[in-house]
Amino acid sequence: MLSGGILELRKFVAPECVFGADARNLAAKYAVNLGARKVMIVTDPGVDVAGWTGDIVTGLQSVGLPYVIFENVSSNPRDNEVMSGTEVYLNEGCNSLIAVGGGSPIDCAKGIGIVSTNNRNILKFEGVDEVHIPIPPLICVPTTGGSSADVSQFAIITDTTRHVKIAIVSKAIVPDVSLVDPVTLTTLSSELTADTGFDALTHAFEAYVSNAQSAITDLFALEAVRLIHRYLPSTITDPLNVELRGWVSIACLNAGFAFSNAGLGLAHAMSHSLGGVLDIAHGLSNAILLPQVISFNFPSVVGRYRAIGEAMDLDMAGKRDDEILASLVDELARFKELLGIKDDLSQLAMDRNMIGGLAKKAMQDPDVATNPRQPSRRDIEEIYERIF
Repeated sequence: MLSGGILELRKFVAPECVFGADARNLAAKYAVNLGARKVMIVTDPGVDVAGWTGDIVTGLQSVGLPYVIFENVSSNPRDNEVMSGTEVYLNEGCNSLIAVGGGSPIDCAKGIGIVSTNNRNILKFEGVDEVHIPIPPLICVPTTGGSSADVSQFAIITDTTRHVKIAIVSKAIVPDVSLVDPVTLTTLSSELTADTGFDALTHAFEAYVSNAQSAITDLFALEAVRLIHRYLPSTITDPLNVELRGWVSIACLNAGFAFSNAGLGLAHAMSHSLGGVLDIAHGLSNAILLPQVISFNFPSVVGRYRAIGEAMDLDMAGKRDDEILASLVDELARFKELLGIKDDLSQLAMDRNMIGGLAKKAMQDPDVATNPRQPSRRDIEEIYERIF
């Protein structure tokens, strides 16, 4: 039996995807095809104001499908929101879900699906492969270019008691279909464009250096790096350009395929801990943490970071290891400046007394398991210390 390298066994899970302008308008058709009798639309007020929720409602009305809208979703979806959404879902007699929005409504919809079929509090499913009964049919219409929740087997929910984001990882929560419509990205603010785009970049970085990567996920991860580096800054200056938004959407899709199957790493583990306490944008915390995590991981996966640098059009020929690291970190700093992302945490209610608790929570995150270099709690504390 041959094993190791490219021949090592790896699984790859992905939903059906439809990409292109106005793909969102296919949601009602897919709902009918999936046997929907009554649909819960999970969204948030911002998406509603942008008009994308209304488009889904119009489609459902056109095919005579009843629906209920649940939009009590925070930017970092909370456990109590999932539980209240599940109560509405069951009381209304729904049997399918359509999530319209970014990672928050999509993750909340996954949580509602989990609880509605497994009949336990959402916090009981933390970790890997803890969801034993698949969720109801779920159609996703992502409206941000970053989270990739629409194609992943991850759901991130805030535990409001412990003040930490928990990760639920299971192929039982992979959506049935993702309708990736770049038109929906044209209403994003420049800040949200930057934050969600950097989240996608972090997905690609961490999937490529993950200890669970494969030849398949490598293809998606490197292409995501290349496309985000090339096109994301232009979407900040030309936000109504649907073609540019399309390239970012494809990059996000690639990054999602990569990390959903290869896993993530220490930047996400630490970001989940930090975001649970401070309730800051996930992409922002990733942007702050990623360079520090790269420096920590670098000795273990030099060749892989070299390849990432080459995907970002950096000249890596003949460079020593320390020069490769410096080039990569410097380019990330330049890239964040182009996007308008500031690494300034001084305005947040933070102090160094938080570090021990943050590190403890990060060590318990499942994303640590696929980081290429296994950290100690003290390693994580030192990284937090450098960003405070």
